[in-house]
Order: sequence, then structure tokens, then C-alpha cells
Amino acid sequence: MLKIGVLALQGAVREHIRQIEELGCRAISVKSAEDLKELNGLVLPGGESTTMRKLLDRYELLEPIRALAAGGVPMFGTCAGLILLATEIVGYDTPHLGVMDVVVERNSFGRQVDSFEVEMSISGVGEDIPAVFIRAPHIVAAGENVEVLAKHEERIVLARDGQFLGCSFHPELTEDLRIMKYFIEMVREHTNVLVH
Repeated sequence: MLKIGVLALQGAVREHIRQIEELGCRAISVKSAEDLKELNGLVLPGGESTTMRKLLDRYELLEPIRALAAGGVPMFGTCAGLILLATEIVGYDTPHLGVMDVVVERNSFGRQVDSFEVEMSISGVGEDIPAVFIRAPHIVAAGENVEVLAKHEERIVLARDGQFLGCSFHPELTEDLRIMKYFIEMVREHTNVLVH
């Protein structure tokens, strides 16, 4: 059974765990470097990116997660998780994990009161997928090897860079499992390559 970690410092942790388990995988709440051992994939949920960075530093998780990324482990960042993955953040001198070749801008769809839900067509995933945007970032620029999977109002809101999947919105706040299923397929492909 695939073991998929969910960074459990802040954000919609339970909702991600529920989706992972509904898709037949084992979900691990990650609160320490010890919890990262033997994971096949890692989800970085939403929350507040600067707060999450402080917690990553406090619990000494930044470098162990970077090491996991360097080892090829697939990672899925939603909302603040996307900001953590990005190599560049508009208005900031240094990135957090800095592993996904994208430039992101924080809160680019407005404040909490501007939250909204739309249905989207997502390349390789499906049609009519509900997307909940809450103080969402967006991808301003993507590296040449980054596959853009979805846009909203001409802004990139879902993209894949090899083992990294970054999403502006919150798939875990809906009943639709297709985006998580897409990520789990990424994890399965990577795990099968290691086995064979």
C-alpha cells in the first residue's frame, strides 16, 4: 500500500487525509522528520505560507523535505503548498523549498471575502472539476519543462513539473477525487520505476 504523507502543521490536513484514504492509500500525518521516512509521496496543504515556513523551521522540516524532493519523491502543493514548492515568489528574495520551476504570486485572487468556486477543465484529469479558491496564489511564469494543466482567467492555476504538482485552489474541500487520484498515479508511476 502506498504511503502518502500530509504535512500536518496547518491547513486542511484532515480533508487531504480523507481523500488519500478514500483512494486506497495509507495517509501519514507529518509533524517531524521521523514521519517522512519511507513515504512514497508528500502533500503540502494550504494555510498561510509565511506561518508554515516558520513552523517548518521550528520543527526542522525544511531540509528533510528538500532531501526527499532531491530523492525524486512526488509532492503535491495546494494553495500555500504551491508557494512552498515554487523556486520564486513575487516580492520575496528567497523561496521556501524552491524545488518546482515556477514563479508564484501570493493572494492574487483577492482576500478571504473574495473566495469563489468554479468548475474547470483540467488537462489529463477531466471536465467540470470543482475548484475552490481562497486567498489563492497563481503561477505567474512556468519553466520550459513545466506542463500547464489548467488556467482560470488566463492565470495558471494547476501545473506539473516532473515529480511536482502545484495547485492554486483547494481540491480537498470538494467531494471530487480526480486531482488527488492524478497525484496518486504520479506516486504510483514513481514507485513502480523504483521497484523495477
